[in-house]
Amino acid sequence: MTDPALGEHTARQTPAPVDDPMKALWASIAGYAVDGFDMLLLSVALVAITGSLKLTSGQAGSLATYTLLGAVAGGILFGMLSDRIGRVRVLTWTILLFAVFTGLCALAQDYTQFAVLRFCAGVGLGGEFGIGMTIVAETWPAAKRARATSYVALGWQFGVLLAALSGIWLLPHLGWRRLFALGVVPAILAYGFRRRIEEPAMFTRSEHKSAPLRELWRDTRTSKSSLALIVLTSVQNFGYFGLMTWLPTYLAKHFHYSLTKSATWTAVTVLGMAAGILVFGHLADRFGRRPALCAYQIGAAASVIAYSQLTSSGALLIGGAIMGFFVNGMLGGYGALLAELYPTEARATAENVLFNIGRGVGGFGPWLIGVLIAHYSFNGTIGFLGAIYILALLTTVFLIPERRGAALA
Repeated sequence: MTDPALGEHTARQTPAPVDDPMKALWASIAGYAVDGFDMLLLSVALVAITGSLKLTSGQAGSLATYTLLGAVAGGILFGMLSDRIGRVRVLTWTILLFAVFTGLCALAQDYTQFAVLRFCAGVGLGGEFGIGMTIVAETWPAAKRARATSYVALGWQFGVLLAALSGIWLLPHLGWRRLFALGVVPAILAYGFRRRIEEPAMFTRSEHKSAPLRELWRDTRTSKSSLALIVLTSVQNFGYFGLMTWLPTYLAKHFHYSLTKSATWTAVTVLGMAAGILVFGHLADRFGRRPALCAYQIGAAASVIAYSQLTSSGALLIGGAIMGFFVNGMLGGYGALLAELYPTEARATAENVLFNIGRGVGGFGPWLIGVLIAHYSFNGTIGFLGAIYILALLTTVFLIPERRGAALA
């Protein structure tokens, strides 16, 4: 029989974890930066990979899709696991899985091997967004929750920028295989950050349910929110991957952008995206999630349509930054919004599952845009992209509840 006195003494000797918001924030930023670095690393090295492995254009284009499909699988798996056995522990597993398979890509000898390795790397990648966002949302105060999750989203932009620069400075000298081998280094650094943080106290106090996925559809109100968030994250990812995949090609073909100029366009657009994310977090904390989302969705629709009409080189560069501000600026808001709409025992599941379903839909963006370009003009196709933000706007107005400042359940 357990001695009550001994039990009390043990409890006093094992204090509950104390949340450290800054450690949680930096660890999550590092993880998401690795995600962004890896996703664009494939893009910047794709021409070299295509030539080396003798891929068709269809095979080359499918590699990003396989990565994103892996992310959907990983998001579902690791989201549910993190709600059952711990956010930090599972986050550590995802980064190790991601690092191993990213490094193994350097050894791929044919299309099948590379596709399988990219899918497996994507499984690890899929856990990053939701778990990192959950840890930050559970450790930061409600009044600063949206800006904190927007800082996490900035990590992706930093990783994308680093990959773009690596493509310019390192790829010509090292080749794509060594570049992928070096891609393990940021993952190892992120792993080091992770080992220094504790489980959020909110999680350790919560009930850990065996089927957190059910909580996303437990009643009519929650089901409507889940469906709405799938629409919003699908639009977000579809627009992002579609534009970032095809616009450099469009600029090279129609405006004769050199590799250096295309890289400059990418860097300026990514900086615009980073500014949009940063501003979004502050607006969402001050005015509310719904007003901030609506403003950005209107801005995204208008800027994408306007961009399709630009013709001068300077306007295309500046317009890329403005378009990026709105198109990807909303990314920072989903972490806080998802955290506030679901209880602690299902929060990481909601963050990972709903966002990664959207990421999976977004993975078909480059393919569908390619199909549309083949039948219509590029300008008309970009105009179509503007219309999808109107769908997101209507979804926000009619289906998304406002939870600014709400205590997490």
